Amino acid sequence: MILLTFNIINSDAETKNPAGISMVEKLKITEENTESILRILDEHDIKASFFIEISIIEKLVQLVKAISAQGHEVAFYNENSTLAKIDGVKKQTEDLLEKQIRGIRQKNEKYALEELKSLNFTYVSNIDHSDILFPFKRLKRDTEIVEENGVSIVPESISPYSQLPYNDFVFQALPMHYYQNMVFETLKNEEFVLIYVNSWQFTDFKKYGLKMPFYRRYNSGKKMEDKLNALLTFINGKELATSRMKDFIF
Repeated sequence: MILLTFNIINSDAETKNPAGISMVEKLKITEENTESILRILDEHDIKASFFIEISIIEKLVQLVKAISAQGHEVAFYNENSTLAKIDGVKKQTEDLLEKQIRGIRQKNEKYALEELKSLNFTYVSNIDHSDILFPFKRLKRDTEIVEENGVSIVPESISPYSQLPYNDFVFQALPMHYYQNMVFETLKNEEFVLIYVNSWQFTDFKKYGLKMPFYRRYNSGKKMEDKLNALLTFINGKELATSRMKDFIF
């Protein structure tokens, strides 16, 4: 099973313009990038899970509604929100969509399972920091879903052959034919492959005058759209099964 997920977060890139970029402009870029992702998914009739950063959900109401209306899962991505903030936004979003928010993804700030369970989350999908050296730091990890105190813990996936993780940087950097082979071979040995990318990777950094390290500019913008389109074409061509996170876990 392929679990295709997207982190909807604003880019923290600085601008070449000393005046910087406003929050309104950042949100517009995030919205346009997400709409591109939705369009590509719709063209291939594939459903995914969208982990939306908690601090911007209330500013992207129409986008959140569009994600849900197209049959995708809405989940949370927490950067640095308090438990009280998470609880409040969760209730508001559930009222808006008339659906339960089951999942949360954490990276830098990580709350304990007991705290997340108290907010009625049923699964957590934590991820690690990824940069140009990340693939060489960890070569082994548990890739099975486990349950603790009623909360399912979904680990990041890693190829048993190349030992590369299926994180945002690897998706952006690897040639697509190699990535496709990695997915296909992994599914022969693992129950699922969890793939995630970030919405800001679809940004045309040159267009907006944003400063970004060379390895993050590489294959960004339109090239990321092309890579996503190629991956989904491969998935459908090989008749590989896909699932939203909440459906696979439950």
